[in-house]
Amino acid sequence: MRKKTALIVLCLTLAPGCALVSLAADSDASSPRSLSGVAQPKRADWQQRLTLGPGDLLNLMLLDQPDTARTDVPIGPDGRITFLQARQIMAAGLTIDELRAKLDEALGNYYQNPRTIVTPAAYNSKKYYVLGAVVNKGVYNLDRPLTVIEAVARAGGLETGLFEQRSVELADLSRSFIVRNGDRLPVDLERLFQRGDLSQNVPLAPGDYIYFASATANEIYVLGEVARPGIVAYAPKPTVISVISARGGFTRKSFRSKVLVVRGSLSTPETFVVDTSDILAGKSQDFKLQPRDIVYISQNPWVKVGDILDIAARAFMQSFVVTATTRKVEPLINDSIIDR
Repeated sequence: MRKKTALIVLCLTLAPGCALVSLAADSDASSPRSLSGVAQPKRADWQQRLTLGPGDLLNLMLLDQPDTARTDVPIGPDGRITFLQARQIMAAGLTIDELRAKLDEALGNYYQNPRTIVTPAAYNSKKYYVLGAVVNKGVYNLDRPLTVIEAVARAGGLETGLFEQRSVELADLSRSFIVRNGDRLPVDLERLFQRGDLSQNVPLAPGDYIYFASATANEIYVLGEVARPGIVAYAPKPTVISVISARGGFTRKSFRSKVLVVRGSLSTPETFVVDTSDILAGKSQDFKLQPRDIVYISQNPWVKVGDILDIAARAFMQSFVVTATTRKVEPLINDSIIDR
């Protein structure tokens, strides 16, 4: 024990970079502990096998042959790369080591025992999207490991405005969300940004969509079986029938006896069931709406609100991503996103 303590003190004295020396010699070799006593975070799947893609830039050279050096060689839109006599080699989807092996194989016809040195100059193929109520909306390169907070900071932060001479954020965090591979991540952005709960500060992955809904948008969202699903600008005393009419009316497949109105947070919403057939027949009054209500018209009959609530919320989220990026989220968001 004295020898180990002396070794650590010597290490910290002579070389600060040695401060992360593992104590694995006296413990399980698989333990990821360091002198800090904090477990090292596990890498995400995409980081464990980091693949190349179109737009990535590589520096290439044959070992001990500096005259063969090529810098910033791009991987083309078709995913292929050319280096010396190795023409149109498929690089997309390969790791650095796998591409090196392919280049060595192709160049083996022209050189004796070639050893290709491949080093990444820039990763441009991995993207994520920050949309909605942020200062700089757009598509960003995932060129290094990033968390939600770091991504928002890179986008200039959440939009702010003045209210009663105070600066306030203009994002409705209760309706903001992150979509990955077609599914909503179980991340509570209210807890992260308003309560400082860093357990919600998850790492991002390629293709993630982060959407911050606007807190100032006086809009109503009409989705499902209407002629033109979309947004209706808030007008004085809006009702279910008026906003459905504004989007072109019902389709022939619509189930009109039970129209769902969703109000409030996506995680814990308030719901209302409206019988538009009775309203149109004069048997009941029209239902009054509030800003940011979601009106969802189903194609099929349903009995319980829980049966249709997830479908309505998924349609709402998908409509935002499509509107903001003109791209569909595929596959459709298919996991349950509402806490019941």
